[in-house]
Amino acid sequence: MKDKILIKLIVPEMDASFDLFIPVNELVWKIKKLILKSIHDMTNIDIDTTKEYLMINQDNCRLYQNNEIIINTDIRNGTELIMILQK
Repeated sequence: MKDKILIKLIVPEMDASFDLFIPVNELVWKIKKLILKSIHDMTNIDIDTTKEYLMINQDNCRLYQNNEIIINTDIRNGTELIMILQK
């Protein structure tokens, strides 16, 4: 497996989706921080990074825990993930 995979990220709050490459050897919480920064850079929309966001697999509704490493999950090339703000 390569060191990065291509995912489709769906952000319902923004009514937007993004195709992003993410590293497979990082923890989920770090990936969420990188994703939030990427969304801010691409859209110039201010995102509150102090709040907790959930990352969910669209196909099987799996919720990813912050301490999981991407390569040890079922996230692979083409996986569609939903990122929502935890209330």
